[in-house]
Amino acid sequence: MKKYLFLFSIVLAFQGFSQEYYDEESNLKWLTDLNEAKQVSAEVKKPILIYFTGSDWCGPCKMLKADFFSSEKFEKIAQGLVLLKVDIPRRKDIVTPEQLAKNKKVVKQYNKGGSYPNLVAVDSKGNVIGALNGYTLLRETDRHFAFVESVIENYY
Repeated sequence: MKKYLFLFSIVLAFQGFSQEYYDEESNLKWLTDLNEAKQVSAEVKKPILIYFTGSDWCGPCKMLKADFFSSEKFEKIAQGLVLLKVDIPRRKDIVTPEQLAKNKKVVKQYNKGGSYPNLVAVDSKGNVIGALNGYTLLRETDRHFAFVESVIENYY
């Protein structure tokens, strides 16, 4: 029995490792699989924040990452969220073809307008709680923080 439990633990560890992205700049753990995010959300009773980005081509996405996601304030707020990153890069070496296919499915479901950057908050069942798209050249993060704080407050 102990052998099976050990093997199960190893399989789970590798599965979790393969479906998350750890952002070393901001110390945030981003999941990359919607179904896993829903499962985690149900377990920890936190909303999912889906971040739609074009990491290698979207200028506002890069600015939002630097100004918002890499901030200490967001790092603290993120404790109340399950983070899901959906990247649609142009370079083929950034995500695997399998991951890109998964990401495109999530885009079709939650980012039908194709806006980047785009934040969409959903519950553990995938129901949309709210959305906020775009980022201005003024680099003001106030509305992004207000959006995320509102999602967390209204979820509980």
